[in-house]
Amino acid sequence: MGSQREAADRRARLAALRRSYARSALLETDVAADPMVQFDAWFDEAVEAGLTEPNAMVLGTVAADGTPSARTVLLKAVDPRGFVLYTNHRSRKGQEMLAVPRASLVFPWFEIDRQVVVVGQVETVPRRESEQYFASRPHDSQLGAWASEQSAVLPDRGHLEARFAELAEQYPPGSVVPTPPHWGGFRVLPETVELWQGRTSRLHDRLRYRRPTPDEAAPSSGWVIERLAP
Repeated sequence: MGSQREAADRRARLAALRRSYARSALLETDVAADPMVQFDAWFDEAVEAGLTEPNAMVLGTVAADGTPSARTVLLKAVDPRGFVLYTNHRSRKGQEMLAVPRASLVFPWFEIDRQVVVVGQVETVPRRESEQYFASRPHDSQLGAWASEQSAVLPDRGHLEARFAELAEQYPPGSVVPTPPHWGGFRVLPETVELWQGRTSRLHDRLRYRRPTPDEAAPSSGWVIERLAP
């Protein structure tokens, strides 16, 4: 009986977790015609609001057999082409994006009652761009990219630390660490970009940018903006 009561209490506590969103509204007349321009504006506001790692995003991928997976990664570049992250291409996410080049991104900006959801095709970043970014990373992060066989099963923590120590001896501070051949960037090319703004009574604002269908008149921006029910 005790476990049943505990489970019931837990459900009650979860059901009671709610807050009112009344910070601001999101209207069609308030947003840019291009989603990348609008993302830049919202991102700047997230930075100015002092959010912890506003470039943190949840990356969703799918394996060749249809198994989905998600994890938090960091946005490292954004431009009119899309959103860029860097990782080990042999990792789970790397292998999945190479096998099924589609992904979703979620920017969960809880503190300002906002969320951005991106869905699109994935392409690999040119090697030169990846090398330029790798060269800008802190020395220890460069060593970490070599030390970690990302997503592989490890016998223990000591195995990873021993490998890092070997690399630290091979590449002391001040030395040039080459970019691993299995490491580089992926760019998510947006097909849809959804802006979510929390509102009162759970009547949230959701505006989605998408490309027009062949039978639709194409806006000058190349993007259709439509409101979704919350």
